[in-house]
Amino acid sequence: MDTITLKVPAILKTRLNSYASKKGLSKSEIVRSALLEYFSKDDEKHTGSFIDFSEDLAGKIEGPLDLSTNKKYFDGYGK
Repeated sequence: MDTITLKVPAILKTRLNSYASKKGLSKSEIVRSALLEYFSKDDEKHTGSFIDFSEDLAGKIEGPLDLSTNKKYFDGYGK
């Protein structure tokens, strides 16, 4: 496991120490658990269609405007 160092306000340090003592857990266990919970909630926000995730890419590729509708571009496709 890797080690990280972070700065926290005194109130968070006090609460973390108190919570760790009360629950009989290490501070590392509590922080790991909190990070996992935070990231799992963030993952729930990432639901949607492909276009929802790629809309910032729309219009970034140059090419013919009718690429998806003009049958002449389909010649030889899939062969």
